[in-house]
Amino acid sequence: MKETTEIMCNVIDVQYQLFLAKDQLNMAPSTPVFDSISTEVSRFETVVESSAAKPFPCIRSGSHADIGSRPSMDDEHVRIDDLSAHLGSYFKCPSSFYAVFDGHGGRDAAAYVKRNAVRLFFEDVRLPQTSVVDDVFLGALLNSHREAFLQADSALADKSIASSSCGTTALTALVLGRHLVVANAGDCRAVLCRKGVAVDVSQDHKPSSLPERRRVEELGGRVEGEYLVDVSQDHKPSLSVTRALGDWDFKLRAGSTSPLTAEPEVQQFMLTEADEFLIIGCDGIWDVMSSQHAVSLVRRGLRLHDDPEHSARELVMEASRLHSADNLTAVVVCFASPNPVESCEPQSRRLRCSRLSEAWSKLKSSLEGN
Repeated sequence: MKETTEIMCNVIDVQYQLFLAKDQLNMAPSTPVFDSISTEVSRFETVVESSAAKPFPCIRSGSHADIGSRPSMDDEHVRIDDLSAHLGSYFKCPSSFYAVFDGHGGRDAAAYVKRNAVRLFFEDVRLPQTSVVDDVFLGALLNSHREAFLQADSALADKSIASSSCGTTALTALVLGRHLVVANAGDCRAVLCRKGVAVDVSQDHKPSSLPERRRVEELGGRVEGEYLVDVSQDHKPSLSVTRALGDWDFKLRAGSTSPLTAEPEVQQFMLTEADEFLIIGCDGIWDVMSSQHAVSLVRRGLRLHDDPEHSARELVMEASRLHSADNLTAVVVCFASPNPVESCEPQSRRLRCSRLSEAWSKLKSSLEGN
């Protein structure tokens, strides 16, 4: 009954909007509030605003994790909507931080990076002291994220922290004002919803990726099927990723370049009013559904209940329903509430029905007059 009512509500709204469009044909077109130009940043088309800065996003988030069909839970995640609660006035504008870590060979590596995330990414970092987020500051910020990944990787070489066969993939997302910084090493993924369209803002680092395979082979590594293989050992251990923190059994020692690297890809984007929410998840989600599937599922849920925690749980449940064979972790970060017209609350339905009735009467009188 609820779904039927919602469908009728959307039909009514479409009909009313069509009438308004006809009624305004002779009116001058409205002037956009903000002029914008398009620019490409790291294979992603963003909008750079040429007028006054828009308000910062109003951040809300939710997360859910499930052991899935695995015997142990090796995923970890971080969700901080307000970094100032941890860092004080470290940043001069609103800031939030999110991360997912997908451990393998045990949970020690993922657990270590989670415990030390704030220290690694912020407290041990020296950034330019400025009240403006300019190119110099952003460049330093991106470099600091790279260093944080590498420092965590070096720490995991200590066998008292994690065994040499233990490692983790990692993906972080920092929202700084209207800037989004994503760093990734491994096959976790970050996906932005832009007006309902899924836009990947990270790249999966798998042996099946042509650029990654080429990089591995140029460094003397070998890819067999879907796996990176360590040919230096008799039992030939293998990994399904080409970038990870830890896994020191696989890596050459300091001073050498290893085919398996902790070097992340770090990218920066400018959020626009078209950006509705961000999903970050471990590969257990993406093994069984596309980015667009996930975005459509979350968007539909947010329109109904506007609860990112509920949406993250629905996403994990959908991956489980699709028989994911891995641990499941998802974080949903909302930048704004859904359009109230789309949520079809009872009061909104009554208002639109009233408007439709008024519009119908107006149209009927106009037709009778002709």
